[in-house]
Amino acid sequence: MAKKAMIEREKKRERLVAKYAAKRAELKEIANDESKPMEERFKARLKLAKLPRNSSATRLHNRCQLTGRPHAYYRKLKVSRIALRELGSAGQIPGMVKSSW
Repeated sequence: MAKKAMIEREKKRERLVAKYAAKRAELKEIANDESKPMEERFKARLKLAKLPRNSSATRLHNRCQLTGRPHAYYRKLKVSRIALRELGSAGQIPGMVKSSW
Protein backbone atom coordinates (compact mmCIF):
# COMPACT_ATOMS: atom_id res chain seq x y z
CA MET A 1 0.00 0.00 0.00
CA ALA A 2 2.77 2.45 0.90
CA LYS A 3 4.50 1.79 -2.42
CA LYS A 4 1.43 2.79 -4.41
CA ALA A 5 1.07 5.89 -2.26
CA MET A 6 4.64 7.01 -3.02
CA ILE A 7 4.13 6.46 -6.74
CA GLU A 8 0.91 8.51 -6.62
CA ARG A 9 2.60 11.24 -4.58
CA GLU A 10 5.38 11.46 -7.16
CA LYS A 11 2.84 11.68 -10.00
CA LYS A 12 1.08 14.48 -8.12
CA ARG A 13 4.39 16.33 -7.82
CA GLU A 14 4.99 15.92 -11.57
CA ARG A 15 1.56 17.43 -12.29
CA LEU A 16 2.25 20.39 -9.97
CA VAL A 17 5.67 21.01 -11.54
CA ALA A 18 4.10 21.07 -15.01
CA LYS A 19 1.23 23.32 -13.86
CA TYR A 20 3.42 25.96 -12.20
CA ALA A 21 6.50 25.77 -14.47
CA ALA A 22 5.69 28.91 -16.48
CA LYS A 23 4.72 30.96 -13.42
CA ARG A 24 7.88 29.87 -11.57
CA ALA A 25 10.08 30.75 -14.55
CA GLU A 26 8.44 34.17 -14.86
CA LEU A 27 8.87 34.97 -11.15
CA LYS A 28 12.47 33.74 -11.15
CA GLU A 29 13.24 35.93 -14.14
CA ILE A 30 11.87 39.00 -12.34
CA ALA A 31 13.62 38.11 -9.08
CA ASN A 32 17.01 37.67 -10.77
CA ASP A 33 16.77 40.73 -13.04
CA GLU A 34 19.27 43.27 -11.70
CA SER A 35 17.72 46.09 -13.76
CA LYS A 36 14.42 45.89 -11.82
CA PRO A 37 14.01 47.81 -8.55
CA MET A 38 14.77 45.93 -5.32
CA GLU A 39 11.13 46.09 -4.12
CA GLU A 40 9.80 44.46 -7.28
CA ARG A 41 12.41 41.68 -7.08
CA PHE A 42 11.58 41.10 -3.41
CA LYS A 43 7.85 40.86 -4.19
CA ALA A 44 8.64 38.30 -6.87
CA ARG A 45 10.62 36.26 -4.31
CA LEU A 46 7.68 36.37 -1.89
CA LYS A 47 5.26 35.24 -4.60
CA LEU A 48 7.68 32.44 -5.49
CA ALA A 49 7.75 31.34 -1.85
CA LYS A 50 3.93 31.24 -1.75
CA LEU A 51 3.73 28.74 -4.59
CA PRO A 52 3.21 25.11 -3.51
CA ARG A 53 6.42 23.51 -2.27
CA ASN A 54 5.90 20.45 -4.47
CA SER A 55 5.69 22.62 -7.59
CA SER A 56 9.49 22.93 -7.57
CA ALA A 57 11.29 20.59 -9.98
CA THR A 58 13.94 19.84 -7.35
CA ARG A 59 11.29 17.98 -5.33
CA LEU A 60 10.92 15.33 -8.04
CA HIS A 61 12.65 12.02 -7.48
CA ASN A 62 13.10 9.13 -9.88
CA ARG A 63 11.09 6.16 -8.62
CA CYS A 64 10.43 2.67 -9.93
CA GLN A 65 7.06 2.65 -11.71
CA LEU A 66 6.30 -0.83 -10.37
CA THR A 67 7.50 -0.74 -6.77
CA GLY A 68 8.04 2.92 -5.95
CA ARG A 69 11.63 2.22 -4.94
CA PRO A 70 13.82 5.37 -5.14
CA HIS A 71 17.24 3.68 -5.31
CA ALA A 72 19.02 1.77 -8.11
CA TYR A 73 16.72 3.25 -10.75
CA TYR A 74 17.22 2.58 -14.48
CA ARG A 75 16.12 5.76 -16.26
CA LYS A 76 15.54 4.20 -19.68
CA LEU A 77 13.24 1.52 -18.30
CA LYS A 78 11.84 3.50 -15.33
CA VAL A 79 12.24 0.53 -13.00
CA SER A 80 14.55 -0.37 -10.12
CA ARG A 81 17.24 -3.04 -10.33
CA ILE A 82 15.10 -5.45 -8.31
CA ALA A 83 12.07 -5.05 -10.56
CA LEU A 84 14.34 -5.31 -13.62
CA ARG A 85 15.75 -8.61 -12.36
CA GLU A 86 12.27 -10.01 -11.65
CA LEU A 87 10.99 -8.96 -15.09
CA GLY A 88 14.11 -10.42 -16.74
CA SER A 89 13.70 -13.71 -14.89
CA ALA A 90 10.06 -13.90 -15.94
CA GLY A 91 11.06 -13.26 -19.57
CA GLN A 92 9.00 -10.07 -19.83
CA ILE A 93 11.84 -7.92 -21.17
CA PRO A 94 12.65 -8.77 -24.82
CA GLY A 95 16.29 -9.68 -25.39
CA MET A 96 17.17 -9.85 -21.70
CA VAL A 97 18.37 -13.10 -20.23
CA LYS A 98 19.11 -13.38 -16.52
CA SER A 99 22.26 -15.37 -16.09
CA SER A 100 22.70 -17.64 -13.12
CA TRP A 101 25.72 -19.73 -12.26
